[in-house]
Amino acid sequence: MKTMKRYLIILYVILLSGCDYLDVVPDDVATIDHAFYMRASAERYLFTCYSWMPNHASLSTNPGFLGGDEMWAVPTSGMSSVRLARGLQNQNSSLLNYWDGTEGRAMFQGLRDCNIFLENVRNVPDLEESMKNVWEAEVKFLKAYYHFWLMRMYGPIPLIKENLPIDATIDQVQVHREPVDMIVDYIVELMDEAIEVLPEEVDMQAMAGRINKPIAMAVKAQVLVTAASPLFNGNPDYIGFKNARGENLFNAEHDLGKWKRAMDASKEAIDLCSSLGYQLYRYLPGIGQTGLSESTLIQMSIRNSVTERWNSEVIWGNSNSLIDQPALTPRTWDPSRNHNAVAGAFAPTLKIAEMFYSKNGVPINEDKDYDYANRYDIQVASNEDRLNIREGYTTAKLHFDREDRFYASLGFDGGVWYGQGNFDESNNFYIQNRMGGAAGLQILWAYSVTGYWPKKLINPQNVIQTNSYTQRWYSWPVIRLADLYLMYAEAYNEYQGPGEEVFYYLDQVRERAGLKGVQESWTEHSNNPGKFSTQQGLRQIIHHERLIELALEGKRYWDLRRWKRAHTEQSMPIEGWDVFEQSPEGFYRKRVIFNQTFRQRDYLWPLNEGTLLRNKNLVQNPGW
Repeated sequence: MKTMKRYLIILYVILLSGCDYLDVVPDDVATIDHAFYMRASAERYLFTCYSWMPNHASLSTNPGFLGGDEMWAVPTSGMSSVRLARGLQNQNSSLLNYWDGTEGRAMFQGLRDCNIFLENVRNVPDLEESMKNVWEAEVKFLKAYYHFWLMRMYGPIPLIKENLPIDATIDQVQVHREPVDMIVDYIVELMDEAIEVLPEEVDMQAMAGRINKPIAMAVKAQVLVTAASPLFNGNPDYIGFKNARGENLFNAEHDLGKWKRAMDASKEAIDLCSSLGYQLYRYLPGIGQTGLSESTLIQMSIRNSVTERWNSEVIWGNSNSLIDQPALTPRTWDPSRNHNAVAGAFAPTLKIAEMFYSKNGVPINEDKDYDYANRYDIQVASNEDRLNIREGYTTAKLHFDREDRFYASLGFDGGVWYGQGNFDESNNFYIQNRMGGAAGLQILWAYSVTGYWPKKLINPQNVIQTNSYTQRWYSWPVIRLADLYLMYAEAYNEYQGPGEEVFYYLDQVRERAGLKGVQESWTEHSNNPGKFSTQQGLRQIIHHERLIELALEGKRYWDLRRWKRAHTEQSMPIEGWDVFEQSPEGFYRKRVIFNQTFRQRDYLWPLNEGTLLRNKNLVQNPGW
């Protein structure tokens, strides 16, 4: 144990209680010497470093899905992410605690393992130099990403640049929270070092999920866009927020240069991805799917950009993150099939249904031809609507004349659902979501509380049958190309204002969605036709485009925070239809499900009181 003691991390003991530091050594090897004795054991330790990666597709531990206002759970759900959305975060036993690891992966332990790897990988005798360099670069990326994950939640954090020796002084052990700008610079420094070495491509059969250069460059862009955003860039709410050394933890002045860094990093990532053949995904019909309508092709392009494994758009697909599709799926499409193979319990909210554009590619409250005032009235679907709404079915006017991303993303009462074992456009499945309907409320722990379903997250190749549900798993797309395009458009507009570069990348995303370009759509259909010509107006358009294109993918939660819009958006009532009613007139009455409140303090998560007691140099986040 002598060697292990040399590397004992006192910091981990201070920050994380109740865990045995030996538990993370792979294969029960009790010494670092043995862990790096040969290539095989060193590779297992590399996988240990990967094992701390957050599960991006987890409904319970990734707050992006259920921690905000995008999807709402049945009342019986006790998930921590759901409790977070209900305003139950606290400093005594904080929810989804990635700092201490009590309800999330212990990021500081992950950083400890990354440092051990970086300190020892050069000692592996049978590992060629080139592979040492690549593994080292992978772990530098992981180290940077774990710092970033913590920063998005907690803001200023300690920087874990290296592990502390056993003879560390009390001052060394009692670490401080560092200024946000210093944290970002360190993350980017690690990313740059990794980018220089990482391969441009990896073998998807043998190394699926391993970090490559496009992933690192895209995440670097994400880090810099986050750092340039209002929450972290000159936020006046945190003037006077200092660490125990008296250092300001936030820069009080907005720095336009941060948007320049973000713009450049985004464009560099786009250029690399383009050179390697990444492109916005387009659906190619399979055998027996001939003569599909343009609308169905567009909708399948949107759905499969998420659910088709390793498609042309996915930059970073986390092969260890698999979303719980049965928990998101309506119980059945067919009243004759009464089974328990699926138990959907999480529903997009009414505000998300209203967020999508009209068929003219502008917000429904801006479309001068859309009957916005009467959107909650009911209407019978005609033959012209049959590809999106069951012909002859009575549903809300809100569901008519919407863009294809609305129909690709949401399931709703009367809405057509292409796929799931039925690829016949002339006889599509459809949702019956009113009380007594096949997908309506049957059991209190598995139904849609709002009347909507997250269709976008369900693989169209899944097959629902009388007594079974066969699902095709897919690797969760942590970052896809459309996300990167929209990051670049946002950074460009923030740095330079409206320009052709912005419109080009916005319009690439919109064209795939079957929409005309921003300038043409707003000029022809908006009651604010010049909106795109100002930086502020174009900012609103870009934000709206991100929220639509990346809807239900766990992005909205983080975007609303970095834009400092969460205190407005998440202080509105969570609403849906009256799912306890059977008639259209009763069902289509707007119902308040929960009065959500977001306080200023909620932008940064609290540190546990126990953590503060163990380390007197740590300071609590404002408001807690």
